[in-house]
Amino acid sequence: MNRSADFGPRAITCFKAYDIRGELGIDLDADIAYRTGRAFTQARGARNVVVGRDSRESSPLLANALIRGLTEGGADVLDLGLAGTEEVYFATGHLGADGGIEVTASHNPISYNGMKLVGVGSAPLDPDSELPAVAELARSGDFVPAARMGQVRDARETRADYARALVNMIDVSALRPMRVLVNAGNGTAGPTFDAIAMELDRRGSPLDFVRIHHEVDPSFPNGIPNPLLPENQPPTAEAVREAGADLGIAWDGDFDRCFFFDSTGRFIAGEYIVGLLAAAFLEKFPGEKIVHDPRVVLNTRDVVAASGGVAVQSRTGHAFIKRKMRETGAIYGGEMSAHHYFRDFYHCDSGMIPWLLVVELLSREGRGLDALLSERMTRFPSSGEINWRLDDPDAAIARVLAHYAPEAQSRDDSDGVSLEFKDWRFNLRQSNTEPVVRLNVESLGDAALVAEKQAEIAAILTGTGF
Repeated sequence: MNRSADFGPRAITCFKAYDIRGELGIDLDADIAYRTGRAFTQARGARNVVVGRDSRESSPLLANALIRGLTEGGADVLDLGLAGTEEVYFATGHLGADGGIEVTASHNPISYNGMKLVGVGSAPLDPDSELPAVAELARSGDFVPAARMGQVRDARETRADYARALVNMIDVSALRPMRVLVNAGNGTAGPTFDAIAMELDRRGSPLDFVRIHHEVDPSFPNGIPNPLLPENQPPTAEAVREAGADLGIAWDGDFDRCFFFDSTGRFIAGEYIVGLLAAAFLEKFPGEKIVHDPRVVLNTRDVVAASGGVAVQSRTGHAFIKRKMRETGAIYGGEMSAHHYFRDFYHCDSGMIPWLLVVELLSREGRGLDALLSERMTRFPSSGEINWRLDDPDAAIARVLAHYAPEAQSRDDSDGVSLEFKDWRFNLRQSNTEPVVRLNVESLGDAALVAEKQAEIAAILTGTGF
């Protein structure tokens, strides 16, 4: 193999467990983006690759470098321009491409960026073999001269096909008049949402949309779009109440996650939406499999069992959920972090499909989210995910296990560690994408117990008690 005269080995630290993420100028720059393009083409033998980018200020520069690497490696590029991650997923499958790459840092700080990569049929790259192969080639710079220079084609017209495909997933004739407040967070979601709204209007939808923070703005004047953070939820909640909306929806930066607020402005934790969508799918398709992550499970297990489905647990993270769905043929998969995956969407996650399904469900039920979910939230209270940056996370987790494991009824080490007791459980894990320890606690109908155990475990983790 011939080493490129221009590229030698380079320390590259931005390749994570199942995507690329790093701080600009430190972990990630245009050179690394170029190397990633060359490596992706060569390692995978890709002849055509879909490329999209989010709304961050650095994304055009990185996307251009990535495209140059892909084309100099001999691949043709189908360029979506400004597009969400799920639009790359859709176009990769829809156009029959050999792979797809979205330049995005999703919800990370403004100084970060990254890439999400998929292969044929929008299948995730295997985190144990395929992604490391791309990473190693990018680091080494052992690029073989390509037989041809790839070409770039404008593929932005694919958005219309995408919008039609998504709207086809619901029965528009079943929709009732409803006011929906949407918050794009000045991220990538706005233009794509508008295309879906136009398709709904074309089919006679009675939905009335109220838009806030809708314009794309790389400076994120209203903060990094990450509605999972409690401090980012009040603007959407207040806007829902002010607009008299029936439902509120907010997205993260590349809108592969969506978050829901009921008509009172109350934020709905992701695990309850997983249960809601699982029940809706199982009503239409009895006996199907539903994939879920291990962090918060009690509500999902109960809903799936009561609805006659089969609950299948997977490791956390899109690469693992998608692989499990393909292995089992599951119709739907959901994570408490607001990632929702669909068999009929190339087994990929989407931040637009969930709200379409929810408005259809609310229309059919004739009730709001609060009425549909209040009982579930009371029966299966949870803490929400709490994160810590710790000097020695392994030692901290070991202290927690030493305290609780001897009394646990069951233990699951498939993703972090989950300990289950008679009327409560917790999952404790180190993040795959950030240097943090994450805790989730839940119980059978006892919110006070959740708060008590959350405080106990926090004290042990941080060394301030027990």
